[in-house]
Amino acid sequence: MNSDDRLIVALDVPDALNGLDIVRKLGDSVSFYKIGLGMLTGGGMALANELKQDLNKKVFMDLKLFDIGATIERAVHGLTQYDIDFLTVNGDPQVVKAAIEGKGVKNTKILAVTFLTSLDRQDLTDNLIKDGKLDDLVIERATRAFEAGADGVIASPQEASRIRNIPEAMGKIIVTPGIRPIGFEKGDQKRTTTPLEALSNGADYLVIGRPIIKAKNPRLEISKIVKTIETLI
Repeated sequence: MNSDDRLIVALDVPDALNGLDIVRKLGDSVSFYKIGLGMLTGGGMALANELKQDLNKKVFMDLKLFDIGATIERAVHGLTQYDIDFLTVNGDPQVVKAAIEGKGVKNTKILAVTFLTSLDRQDLTDNLIKDGKLDDLVIERATRAFEAGADGVIASPQEASRIRNIPEAMGKIIVTPGIRPIGFEKGDQKRTTTPLEALSNGADYLVIGRPIIKAKNPRLEISKIVKTIETLI
């Protein structure tokens, strides 16, 4: 089957061997994979290199980097040597600026995290985040990230349409985790939509993990998802 680059499969497994096993099973049905922080000590960078160099896949390193500017700049410079396609950093403007400096002329897209899709307003309150509706704060955070030079943002599909409509989002990327096909439980995600709703709301890429890798027939699940979104080109 033909793959759809808008679908990014999250390899949320403990190590590179498990990740590579999933990639091989999915074959040509998937062209884009996300490797997260949980796999970093389990061979995540080696897997990223193999996906890019040997299997001709696209790679999204979801590390949500956060540190002082000089450290972010060095870290991003080092990571972009792997020719990865997407890299996440914390959405604070000073972090984004340092990441853009670190990537230099590399093609890696720097994506700023707004607020995790596992959070709601009460979580923000517990974390001492200022008052205001969560979706309003997401828009404000996305705007500041774009102004700092971010190539795109990570946001819940519920906020994608509002982000798409702000002037600063022109030509920028919106990647949405928290995607749940019809019939799947939310799990630890709190701000979710279906794949079709997310793309209709303005998302460019969908990150889907458990509904695919935990499915009895992952390739069949991918086929169903692709069929639901193929009308939106």
